[in-house]
Amino acid sequence: MHDIISRLRAKKGDEGFTLIELLVVVVIIGVLVAIAVPVYLNYRKGAADKSAQSDVRGAVSTIEQFYTDNGNTYPNGTSCTKVAVSFQLTAAATGCSLTQPAAGNAAPAGWVVVSDKTTMSYVPTPPTPATAPITSYKVCATNGGGSGKIYVYDSSKGGSVTAATTAVDIATCA
Repeated sequence: MHDIISRLRAKKGDEGFTLIELLVVVVIIGVLVAIAVPVYLNYRKGAADKSAQSDVRGAVSTIEQFYTDNGNTYPNGTSCTKVAVSFQLTAAATGCSLTQPAAGNAAPAGWVVVSDKTTMSYVPTPPTPATAPITSYKVCATNGGGSGKIYVYDSSKGGSVTAATTAVDIATCA
């Protein structure tokens, strides 16, 4: 019995971690967190920017569908600027309706869906003369959780959604 107790006492000195070992582990974890948090926040900003770009692409599809369904005319859209909720394109003088569908219902056809924290504008290009039909438009969006970039689609140029780089695009969409 005496032999067993002396063996247990001899082993006890080898158990556990020293304070230095624990501090080294804590410092390593701190360094990893200091690297990971900024990277994670940049990913979130990028995802918010992609959300705004996706909303612009969806809006363009809805606007072009409206054009086809309404005798090749674009909506006037005078009240479709800086909209932070989904809106419906209409043939009325305002060009859009902000009346939301009933809770639990999906947005019907003709609705431009705007994601959380995204602000969107539909800006028709003024026709010449003023009585002529609208022939082109711009759709702009930015996401409050993103980098602050404004994403623009200009129907007169076609192509894809781009970040606003010119003062004209920024002024039109701001």
